[in-house]
Amino acid sequence: MFKKYKTMLAREFKGYNAGAFAGDLMAGLTVTAVALPLALAFGVSCGADAAAGLITAILAGLVIGALSGASFQISGPTGAMSVVILGVIAQFGLKGVFIVSFLAGALILICSFLKLGRFVSMIPRPVITGFTAGIALTIALGQVDNFLGTTSVGEGAIAKLVSVLTGKAGAPDFRTVLIGGIVILVMLIWPKKWNARVPSSLVGIIVATVINLILGFDIATVGEIPKKLFLDVRLSFSDIEWSHIGGYISPIISIAALGMIESLLCGASASRMKNEPFDADLELAAQGIGNMIIPFFGGVPATAAIARTSVAIKSGARTRVCGIVHALGLLASMFLLGGVMAKLPLAALAGVLLVTAWRMNEWSEIRYIFSHRFWGAIAKFLLTMIATIVFDLTVAILLGVGFSMLLFIIRSAKLSVDLSDVDENGDSHPDHVIAYISGPIFFANLGGLDEKLEKARGDCSSLILSFRGVPAVDTSGVEAIIEGLERLIGEGVSVSVCGMNETVRKMLERGGLAECEGLVIESSLDKILTK
Repeated sequence: MFKKYKTMLAREFKGYNAGAFAGDLMAGLTVTAVALPLALAFGVSCGADAAAGLITAILAGLVIGALSGASFQISGPTGAMSVVILGVIAQFGLKGVFIVSFLAGALILICSFLKLGRFVSMIPRPVITGFTAGIALTIALGQVDNFLGTTSVGEGAIAKLVSVLTGKAGAPDFRTVLIGGIVILVMLIWPKKWNARVPSSLVGIIVATVINLILGFDIATVGEIPKKLFLDVRLSFSDIEWSHIGGYISPIISIAALGMIESLLCGASASRMKNEPFDADLELAAQGIGNMIIPFFGGVPATAAIARTSVAIKSGARTRVCGIVHALGLLASMFLLGGVMAKLPLAALAGVLLVTAWRMNEWSEIRYIFSHRFWGAIAKFLLTMIATIVFDLTVAILLGVGFSMLLFIIRSAKLSVDLSDVDENGDSHPDHVIAYISGPIFFANLGGLDEKLEKARGDCSSLILSFRGVPAVDTSGVEAIIEGLERLIGEGVSVSVCGMNETVRKMLERGGLAECEGLVIESSLDKILTK
């Protein structure tokens, strides 16, 4: 793996010069402007604080960015990860998040050594779209209090929303709604052509904060931003009670799975965007190492982020230097603008997250599957989305993939038998009934096989079974076919089989096809008809 990394760096920095560095520098500063409000917002929304979000973005940019499996990946705190972290904090506290992050990073690192990155591509798109929509809804529901100025009660986002709708959370504060609404308005009307250089989220927060200071609203703000890399609350090895690790298994798997899925999907998408290769295993190694280091500074789990990565590419980033520059820009912001960031209203950050949640949905994919009435894809999407909100990411992915496999089995189980006295060349053979069998023959569709063979038999004295349309057969199918053939021969029917591919032929021969007395076996239909 080290050799692959060394080769990648040599290719990436070949011919690197001052002009290329200038491009990386400007792109990195642009990404800093995009990442700053998101880092603050995701730090607060995950149940930690703005400083934790900043530390995460800084270290992810430095460590994961430097070790990444591509030149373009920008990592940091994300909305999807903040939802999972929020649940871990509710159960184990912030120290629990640090422990889970460290162990999830170790699990991701192990997955990189086992070269498991390719398995992420096996997750169906409707499932990914569904859990993205579920995460977006959860993010939005989690910002209701910060946006409305209420104090919701209850377990889970749905229960808290109900408490707001029923008035149990208190009346909305028009001042917080105004500040949050200003951010949303600015982000919606800000021209797209300007957004590449000056992100709408940053402009919205600045405008809302200035208005809040002028009007003197007494509303919740971010609070003090520590000017140090090592936060007061952080992980130490003494915090890890190895005898109690079993209690962390579920969140470890959830965070590791999400880190892998987000990072690899981001890498695959950005690879097409920049037309550069992407090494999934190296990326997982970088994500694993980064997430093992970050909690010792007080940061939360990180993953590659498509929003920041796409900004880097569109801004002209050449190499991973862009990600490092973005991290250094955030570090400078922490020390130079900490006092200003402390005064940012939480309602403004809530506005950023509400718009971000809306935009993170794959609306083109959702419109496509609904407009074309792909009912199977719609079912996968809805099931995964609901499971993400009600349960967690791991359960949602397992349910979505399991349901997809079930649908595939049901659709693959279709077995058809078409009867004719005409061969593939269109020639008529009235003395024979030819049964063209199509579809795999396995345990799930054997119920109708006997009925189909009996229908094929009819009153004929000579039956030819063409297996040309059968791609595969399992042991249950072999037994059913052999038993059916023996029964037909026993009833005095002249039976011939043909058209078997190599795999099907070997399975049937192992099952005793050649031992069926009176059965004619040929490679093609023509050979049977010319006898």
